[in-house]
Amino acid sequence: MGMINIHICPATLAEGYDTYSPVGLKRVFNSSKVSHILEYDSPKVNEGDAEKFIENRVRLSISGVQEKMSFLLDHKTLRLTEKEEQGTYILKPVPRDVKKVDQVPANEHLTMQIARQVYGIHTAENALVFFKNGEHAYITKRFDIKPDGTKLRKEDFASLAGIGKDNAGPDFKYESSYEEIALLIKKFVPAWRVEMEKYFSLIVFNFLFSNGDAHLKNFGLLETEQGDFILSPAYDLLNTRIHVSDTNFALKKALFADGSKSVLWKKTGHPVKDDFYNFGEVIGISQKRVEKLLMPFLTRQEKVAHLTANSYLSNPIKQAYLNHYFQKVNLLTR
Repeated sequence: MGMINIHICPATLAEGYDTYSPVGLKRVFNSSKVSHILEYDSPKVNEGDAEKFIENRVRLSISGVQEKMSFLLDHKTLRLTEKEEQGTYILKPVPRDVKKVDQVPANEHLTMQIARQVYGIHTAENALVFFKNGEHAYITKRFDIKPDGTKLRKEDFASLAGIGKDNAGPDFKYESSYEEIALLIKKFVPAWRVEMEKYFSLIVFNFLFSNGDAHLKNFGLLETEQGDFILSPAYDLLNTRIHVSDTNFALKKALFADGSKSVLWKKTGHPVKDDFYNFGEVIGISQKRVEKLLMPFLTRQEKVAHLTANSYLSNPIKQAYLNHYFQKVNLLTR
């Protein structure tokens, strides 16, 4: 691919930067002047680097189908962790076995940036990085590692629900509803009313941006310094419809524990605004608060379009991304 010339910050998507902007460096790399170019070739093109990535991937004990590598910031250099080292970043290169594989890192990065910048959703810090051959990868800062290297306890909702392959089958992480996750938030989170509104906004966001992978393991609770639990920062947000043919919701029962759907939902195959009002009420949010929480998702289209235009998606995928988004916005206005 030759020289990697850019003019958009690969962290914040702000214009006018040939590397990370000061804001991007502060958010993702503690203000260290990190290069956006890794000191590795893509594992696809360099056998020596591929062996390093394979060895690292074996050591990293984070669940998920997509390959993940453990990285740390060594002074101003991002590098793979070695044996016994605690990684503070997770790198996700271009995956396999889905359509438009080369677009996955930029898709996840854009979706995470929209969540934070447009809707104020608390997300894991993230950016794009580039291998020396120009191929990009997604990198995210671990939010469960404290500055002293010790870990905060994190529990995903499959664990909290007590389900796994042994008692719920190979698709266990999809065998639930978003209402049932809400019940677990009420059970385990002392300040659940505050966290429930954040959770509601995240469910609406996932619908609006066609995130069909929002399953039980992609939501979590994070231990605070006081020893209680709050909703973890959002992670693994992306428009899955770009890559696979999936449903409106990842969980098989969708919004409600009994799997119920409104008449219009049954007729059209899509939920509408009233379904989210009903969902909010069921999980303990007043109608007035639901209306306020939904308002940002019914507006702010220009901000979404601006970030999409600045993203590292290819031009055809940018258009597809926005087409999916506007289709969902129309459903929310019914």
